[in-house]
Amino acid sequence: MDQPAQITSQTNSRVKWLVSLRKRRTRDDEGLTLIEGYDELRLALDAGVTVRALFYSPDLVDQDRLTLVDEAARAGAEVVSLGKAAFAKASYREGPDGWLAVVADPACGLGDLTLPDIPLVLVCEGVEKPGNLGAMLRTAEAAGVDAVIAASPVADWGNPNVVRASKGTVFAVPIAADTTASVVAYLHERELQIVVASPDADALITDIDLTGPTAIVVGAEHEGVSSSWLAAADAVARLPMFGRVNSLNVATSAAVVLYEAVRQRS
Repeated sequence: MDQPAQITSQTNSRVKWLVSLRKRRTRDDEGLTLIEGYDELRLALDAGVTVRALFYSPDLVDQDRLTLVDEAARAGAEVVSLGKAAFAKASYREGPDGWLAVVADPACGLGDLTLPDIPLVLVCEGVEKPGNLGAMLRTAEAAGVDAVIAASPVADWGNPNVVRASKGTVFAVPIAADTTASVVAYLHERELQIVVASPDADALITDIDLTGPTAIVVGAEHEGVSSSWLAAADAVARLPMFGRVNSLNVATSAAVVLYEAVRQRS
């Protein structure tokens, strides 16, 4: 394809638009988010994500990967070339590799999720840190989780740092977001066992049967799960802890519990 005209100014309106998409309000208003990095973009494309606009910097990209430009153009994406300084302004990560794409927000409504007969679902309530949400998505994708739901979320699924921390798996795992009350009702309607992870529980997670339709619930970093989830739970369980601390990072806890479910289901 012919090379597009290059934007070199850091104050160009397209560059300002990319910067504005770092803000949740803009993302929510436009229903869009950003993917930065070749590996993340490659995974998203392989998952069937449609790229609205692809921005790349010939000064930064690996020349062996320029076929991605043609691939995006053939799929109907607008392709824009940015000079090194303009790309640095638009980029939200250190050491950018020259790839930045605009795509639709990956989250869907609860009613749009399609679950199998014996689903395994991860529910994250009130999680604040994008890095934790992203890490849980990577684990969920690796463990074959059928959906990840954010209940009363603080960090949104479209946060560019969630996309980054998830290594693009935010586009490979079905995700949704809604209020805690709506998520509880959704799970009850579909007769999923609700298993809440809490360090205050008496039962161990290994004592709970996770082989049936199950939703595993983890809570916010500092406060854990809310009383609403404790009231809705079919089981409350903890991880075995033998040290002086009584809890793990929420993403680590989710990983341990999910892989206990994988162990039982295997």
